[in-house]
Amino acid sequence: MSLSFHNIFTAGSDTSASTIEWGLAELINHPDIMKKAIKEIHQVVGESRLIQESDVPNLPYLQAIVKETLRLHPTAPLIPRKSTKHCTVAGYDIPANTHIYTNVWALHRDPNDWENPLEFRPERFQENKLDVRGQHFHYLQVGSGKRMCPGISLALHMVHTTLRSMIQCFDWKAGKDGNLTCVDMEEGFGLTLPRAKPLVCVPVPRLDPIPFSM
Repeated sequence: MSLSFHNIFTAGSDTSASTIEWGLAELINHPDIMKKAIKEIHQVVGESRLIQESDVPNLPYLQAIVKETLRLHPTAPLIPRKSTKHCTVAGYDIPANTHIYTNVWALHRDPNDWENPLEFRPERFQENKLDVRGQHFHYLQVGSGKRMCPGISLALHMVHTTLRSMIQCFDWKAGKDGNLTCVDMEEGFGLTLPRAKPLVCVPVPRLDPIPFSM
C-alpha cells in the first residue's frame, strides 16, 4: 500500500508539478517566448473567455513549449531497466539480470542530435515534429515501448491545462518582490529532477476576471 501511495505522489503528481514549474521559469527568463505564447492564445481563444482543453490542439506553440521544457528538464532523468537475457548493445556485452540506467538528461542535450542543445528554443519542435511517446530514441521523456509511462496522457493534459491558464491570465515577475531580472535555473537532486531552489515569483493579473464570472 505504501508503494502505491508513493507512486501516486511521485510519479503521478510531482512529475507534472515539476514540469510546470520548470516551464514557467523558462518563460520568465525568455520574455520573447512568453509574448509569442500569449499572442497565440489571444489569436486562437481571444480575450473574452478562459482557455479550454479543447483549444490545445490549435495551440502548436504552447505544445512546443511543453516539449522543449521536457527536453531540457526531463522528469525522469534516469530510466532504470533490468536485462532479461544476455545481449550486446553498441559493442558492449550486457549480462542477463543487469541493472541498466538510460541517461535521458544526457540524450536530450547531445549536440549530435540537437542544435544548440542548452538553448531553450521551442521552435525546434515546430521544425521537427517529434513525439513525446518514445518513438525517437534521442527524445525519451516518458520511456519507450511496453514500459513507457502509463500516465502520459493525463500528465500532458495537466501540464498543458495549468501552464496555458497561467500564461493567459497572468504576467509573472521573478522574485518575492517581483524585482529580479531572471530566475535561478540550478538543478537539485532527486528522482524527478527538482529545482535546487523553489520558484518564487509574483503573478500580475492581466485579464479582467469579471467577464469570466458572469
